[in-house]
Amino acid sequence: MRAEISGLHHRLNATMIYVTHDQVEAMTMANKIVVMKDGKVQQIGSPLYLYNHPVNKFVAGFIGSPPMNFLSVKVIEKNGSVVLTEEGSFEVKPTAEHLPYLKKYVGNEIFFGIRPEDMLFSEKPAAENNMSISITVVEPLGADIHLWLTTTKGQPLVARTEPTHSFKVGETINFVPRMDKARYFDRDTEVSILAELDAAAKK
Repeated sequence: MRAEISGLHHRLNATMIYVTHDQVEAMTMANKIVVMKDGKVQQIGSPLYLYNHPVNKFVAGFIGSPPMNFLSVKVIEKNGSVVLTEEGSFEVKPTAEHLPYLKKYVGNEIFFGIRPEDMLFSEKPAAENNMSISITVVEPLGADIHLWLTTTKGQPLVARTEPTHSFKVGETINFVPRMDKARYFDRDTEVSILAELDAAAKK
Protein backbone atom coordinates (compact mmCIF):
# COMPACT_ATOMS: atom_id res chain seq x y z
CA MET A 1 0.00 0.00 0.00
CA ARG A 2 2.90 2.38 0.75
CA ALA A 3 4.28 1.71 -2.74
CA GLU A 4 0.86 2.28 -4.33
CA ILE A 5 0.35 5.62 -2.58
CA SER A 6 3.91 6.75 -3.35
CA GLY A 7 3.45 5.80 -7.00
CA LEU A 8 0.15 7.71 -7.15
CA HIS A 9 1.83 10.75 -5.60
CA HIS A 10 4.57 10.63 -8.22
CA ARG A 11 2.13 10.24 -11.15
CA LEU A 12 -0.21 13.03 -10.04
CA ASN A 13 2.61 15.38 -9.03
CA ALA A 14 0.21 16.84 -6.48
CA THR A 15 0.59 17.93 -2.88
CA MET A 16 -0.69 15.23 -0.53
CA ILE A 17 -1.18 15.31 3.23
CA TYR A 18 -1.05 11.88 4.83
CA VAL A 19 -1.76 11.36 8.54
CA THR A 20 -0.29 8.29 10.22
CA HIS A 21 0.86 6.98 13.58
CA ASP A 22 3.26 4.62 11.79
CA GLN A 23 6.77 6.07 11.62
CA VAL A 24 7.76 3.60 8.88
CA GLU A 25 4.98 4.98 6.66
CA ALA A 26 6.10 8.53 7.46
CA MET A 27 9.76 7.79 6.71
CA THR A 28 9.19 5.89 3.47
CA MET A 29 6.47 8.04 1.91
CA ALA A 30 7.11 11.63 2.94
CA ASN A 31 9.12 14.44 1.44
CA LYS A 32 8.55 16.36 4.66
CA ILE A 33 7.34 15.09 8.04
CA VAL A 34 5.50 17.06 10.71
CA VAL A 35 5.92 15.20 14.02
CA MET A 36 3.17 16.01 16.53
CA LYS A 37 2.57 15.16 20.18
CA ASP A 38 -0.52 16.08 22.19
CA GLY A 39 -1.67 18.32 19.35
CA LYS A 40 1.56 20.30 19.24
CA VAL A 41 4.14 20.31 16.46
CA GLN A 42 7.46 18.95 17.73
CA GLN A 43 9.57 19.16 14.57
CA ILE A 44 9.27 19.62 10.81
CA GLY A 45 11.79 18.32 8.32
CA SER A 46 12.76 15.70 5.75
CA PRO A 47 12.76 12.07 6.92
CA LEU A 48 16.55 11.78 7.06
CA TYR A 49 16.99 15.16 8.75
CA LEU A 50 14.61 14.13 11.54
CA TYR A 51 16.37 10.78 11.78
CA ASN A 52 19.81 12.35 12.13
CA HIS A 53 18.92 15.57 13.97
CA PRO A 54 15.94 15.03 16.30
CA VAL A 55 15.04 18.16 18.24
CA ASN A 56 13.98 16.27 21.37
CA LYS A 57 13.75 12.81 22.92
CA PHE A 58 10.20 12.25 21.66
CA VAL A 59 11.13 12.78 18.00
CA ALA A 60 14.30 10.70 18.43
CA GLY A 61 12.26 7.80 19.81
CA PHE A 62 9.52 8.09 17.19
CA ILE A 63 11.75 8.04 14.10
CA GLY A 64 13.64 4.80 13.47
CA SER A 65 12.91 1.09 13.83
CA PRO A 66 13.84 -0.34 16.25
CA PRO A 67 13.68 3.00 18.07
CA MET A 68 16.67 4.85 19.48
CA ASN A 69 18.10 3.60 22.79
CA PHE A 70 18.10 6.04 25.71
CA LEU A 71 20.51 5.40 28.57
CA SER A 72 20.66 7.48 31.71
CA VAL A 73 24.32 8.47 32.16
CA LYS A 74 26.29 10.92 34.27
CA VAL A 75 28.60 13.48 32.69
CA ILE A 76 31.91 13.58 34.59
CA GLU A 77 35.44 14.86 34.19
CA LYS A 78 38.15 12.21 34.26
CA ASN A 79 41.85 12.69 33.57
CA GLY A 80 41.13 16.06 32.00
CA SER A 81 38.47 14.66 29.67
CA VAL A 82 34.68 14.66 29.74
CA VAL A 83 33.13 11.19 29.73
CA LEU A 84 29.65 9.72 30.02
CA THR A 85 29.31 6.92 32.52
CA GLU A 86 26.95 4.39 33.97
CA GLU A 87 28.93 3.92 37.16
CA GLY A 88 30.48 0.47 37.46
CA SER A 89 29.35 -0.42 33.96
CA PHE A 90 30.78 1.62 31.07
CA GLU A 91 32.37 4.91 30.08
CA VAL A 92 32.19 6.52 26.65
CA LYS A 93 33.80 9.70 25.34
CA PRO A 94 31.91 12.25 23.21
CA THR A 95 33.46 13.41 19.96
CA ALA A 96 35.39 16.68 19.80
CA GLU A 97 32.46 18.19 17.89
CA HIS A 98 29.95 17.28 20.62
CA LEU A 99 32.19 18.03 23.59
CA PRO A 100 31.55 21.81 23.91
CA TYR A 101 27.80 21.22 24.26
CA LEU A 102 28.24 18.69 27.07
CA LYS A 103 30.68 20.58 29.27
CA LYS A 104 27.98 22.51 31.11
CA TYR A 105 26.37 19.22 32.14
CA VAL A 106 29.42 17.96 34.07
CA GLY A 107 28.18 16.53 37.37
CA ASN A 108 24.65 15.98 36.05
CA GLU A 109 22.73 13.13 34.48
CA ILE A 110 21.52 13.24 30.89
CA PHE A 111 20.00 10.84 28.37
CA PHE A 112 22.54 9.27 26.01
CA GLY A 113 20.79 8.31 22.77
CA ILE A 114 22.24 5.76 20.37
CA ARG A 115 20.44 3.93 17.58
CA PRO A 116 20.49 0.10 17.38
CA GLU A 117 22.32 0.21 14.03
CA ASP A 118 25.03 2.41 15.56
CA MET A 119 25.98 -0.20 18.18
CA LEU A 120 28.96 -2.03 16.68
CA PHE A 121 29.63 -5.58 17.89
CA SER A 122 33.21 -6.34 18.95
CA GLU A 123 34.44 -9.87 19.59
CA LYS A 124 37.00 -8.52 22.07
CA PRO A 125 36.74 -5.60 24.50
CA ALA A 126 37.69 -2.40 22.69
CA ALA A 127 40.39 -0.14 24.10
CA GLU A 128 37.98 2.82 24.16
CA ASN A 129 34.21 3.27 24.47
CA ASN A 130 33.64 -0.42 25.16
CA MET A 131 30.25 -1.45 26.54
CA SER A 132 29.93 -4.94 28.00
CA ILE A 133 26.24 -5.83 27.88
CA SER A 134 24.19 -8.95 28.67
CA ILE A 135 21.85 -10.50 26.09
CA THR A 136 18.23 -11.00 27.18
CA VAL A 137 16.59 -11.86 23.82
CA VAL A 138 17.95 -12.85 20.39
CA GLU A 139 15.77 -12.08 17.36
CA PRO A 140 17.24 -13.51 14.12
CA LEU A 141 15.55 -11.78 11.17
CA GLY A 142 17.58 -13.23 8.32
CA ALA A 143 19.45 -10.23 6.95
CA ASP A 144 20.23 -9.03 10.44
CA ILE A 145 19.79 -9.87 14.11
CA HIS A 146 18.16 -7.75 16.80
CA LEU A 147 19.73 -8.26 20.21
CA TRP A 148 17.79 -7.13 23.25
CA LEU A 149 20.30 -6.25 25.94
CA THR A 150 20.65 -4.93 29.46
CA THR A 151 23.47 -2.96 31.07
CA THR A 152 25.03 -3.77 34.45
CA LYS A 153 22.56 -1.37 36.08
CA GLY A 154 19.62 -2.96 34.31
CA GLN A 155 19.00 -0.38 31.59
CA PRO A 156 17.50 -1.99 28.47
CA LEU A 157 18.65 -1.37 24.91
CA VAL A 158 18.63 -3.07 21.53
CA ALA A 159 21.36 -3.54 18.93
CA ARG A 160 21.06 -4.45 15.27
CA THR A 161 23.92 -6.58 13.98
CA GLU A 162 24.78 -8.78 11.02
CA PRO A 163 24.14 -12.55 11.25
CA THR A 164 27.85 -13.40 11.22
CA HIS A 165 28.07 -14.48 14.85
CA SER A 166 26.15 -16.90 17.04
CA PHE A 167 24.65 -15.13 20.05
CA LYS A 168 23.18 -16.77 23.15
CA VAL A 169 20.80 -15.45 25.77
CA GLY A 170 22.60 -14.79 29.03
CA GLU A 171 26.07 -14.17 27.60
CA THR A 172 27.85 -10.84 27.99
CA ILE A 173 29.20 -9.33 24.76
CA ASN A 174 31.00 -6.16 23.75
CA PHE A 175 29.69 -3.23 21.75
CA VAL A 176 31.26 0.06 20.72
CA PRO A 177 28.76 2.85 20.02
CA ARG A 178 29.39 5.15 17.06
CA MET A 179 29.88 8.31 19.07
CA ASP A 180 29.66 10.51 15.96
CA LYS A 181 26.05 9.33 15.69
CA ALA A 182 25.25 9.76 19.40
CA ARG A 183 22.53 12.15 20.56
CA TYR A 184 22.15 13.73 23.99
CA PHE A 185 19.03 15.00 25.75
CA ASP A 186 18.49 17.17 28.81
CA ARG A 187 17.23 15.07 31.71
CA ASP A 188 14.47 17.52 32.68
CA THR A 189 13.32 19.11 29.42
CA GLU A 190 14.22 16.19 27.10
CA VAL A 191 15.37 18.79 24.54
CA SER A 192 18.38 17.91 22.38
CA ILE A 193 21.64 19.15 23.90
CA LEU A 194 22.98 19.37 20.34
CA ALA A 195 20.12 21.61 19.12
CA GLU A 196 22.46 24.52 18.36
CA LEU A 197 24.78 22.28 16.37
CA ASP A 198 21.85 20.77 14.48
CA ALA A 199 20.47 24.20 13.63
CA ALA A 200 23.83 25.12 12.11
CA ALA A 201 23.83 21.89 10.08
CA LYS A 202 20.42 22.75 8.62
CA LYS A 203 21.56 26.09 7.19
